[in-house]
Amino acid sequence: AQDIADIDYEHLAFRGVGVELGYLWPDRLEPTESYGVRFDFGYAGPGLRVVPSATYWTSPLESRDIVELADRVAELVSEQTGGPPPALDLGTIDYTDVALGVDIHVVWALPLDLLTFGGFGVAAHVIDGKGEAIEGTFVEDLIDSVEPGFNLHLGGEYPITNTLRFYTSGRYEVMPDLRYFQVRSGFQFMFGPNAPGEGRGND
Repeated sequence: AQDIADIDYEHLAFRGVGVELGYLWPDRLEPTESYGVRFDFGYAGPGLRVVPSATYWTSPLESRDIVELADRVAELVSEQTGGPPPALDLGTIDYTDVALGVDIHVVWALPLDLLTFGGFGVAAHVIDGKGEAIEGTFVEDLIDSVEPGFNLHLGGEYPITNTLRFYTSGRYEVMPDLRYFQVRSGFQFMFGPNAPGEGRGND
C-alpha cells in the first residue's frame, strides 16, 4: 500500500477548498482577525502538497507609527517649502491587506489519522491605506502598494470524514515593511479523492 511518501505528481489536481478564520499579531499595527480560503491542489511529488490561498485582514496603525509618519511628512513639506515643519494630525489610518499566495506543504502522517505539515510560501500583498485625513493625498498613495511576502508555517489537520477536514496552522510572514505571526484554523471540503495515506483510517 502506498503512503504519502510514495505519492507522485499524478495526484496534482484541484480537489478541495477550505474556509478559515485567523488572528495575527503585526509589528506595526494592532492585532486583528483575518479571513481566508485555501485551495487544495494535491501533490506535486512525494509529500509535497500545493495549496494556493487568499486572505483578507484590516487593522489600524499603532499611534506611534502614525506620529512617525506625520513627522516624516512634515519634514518633507519643510524641505520642499523652506519653511518650518507644519503641525500635522493624520488621525486614524487603517491598513488593509489582501494576500494572494501559494504554500508548499511537506506532509507526513501520524497515528490516529492525523496529518501534520510544514513548509514555506510566497504571496503578493495588495496593501490599501485608508483615513479621513489622508484620503486623496500623496500620503495615501505612499501606503497603497503591492508587496511581496514570504512565510514559514507549521500545522496539522484531522479528517472528520473523508470529505471534511479540520485544520489549524501557525505562520510567520515577512514583508518589506511589515512582519507578523498568524494563527489560522478552518474546515476543508474535499471534492476529489483522498491521496494514499490520507483520509479516515489512512485510506
